[in-house]
Amino acid sequence: MLTITSYSVEMIKDPFGILTGKRYEFLLDLEVPKDDELFSENGLYIRVIYWVEGEQAGIVKYQFLEKQTDRYLEFDMEEDEAAFVEQFCKVHFMEAEE
Repeated sequence: MLTITSYSVEMIKDPFGILTGKRYEFLLDLEVPKDDELFSENGLYIRVIYWVEGEQAGIVKYQFLEKQTDRYLEFDMEEDEAAFVEQFCKVHFMEAEE
C-alpha cells in the first residue's frame, strides 16, 4: 500500500477556457517498502491531475516519478492504490483554492 509522506496541490489555470471543470495538480511524495516493485533508492512521487466539475470528480492522469531524477517510471496503480489516491485528492483539492 502507498504511504503519502507529504504533498502539494495547485489549481491548473485554463487561460483559454477550453477545458470543462477545474483541474488540480498534486505532487504526492511516497514512502514505499524496499520489497515493493515501486521502490527506488532515489525516492518516489506521483504527479496526479485531478478533475472536478460539480459533483463529478476523478483522476485524469497520473505518473510515477523518481524524486532525484524526475525520471518517469512506467507503473500502473493497483485498484486499491488508485482508490486511495483518488480519495486523498478528493479530500485535499480545495486547499488549492485557499
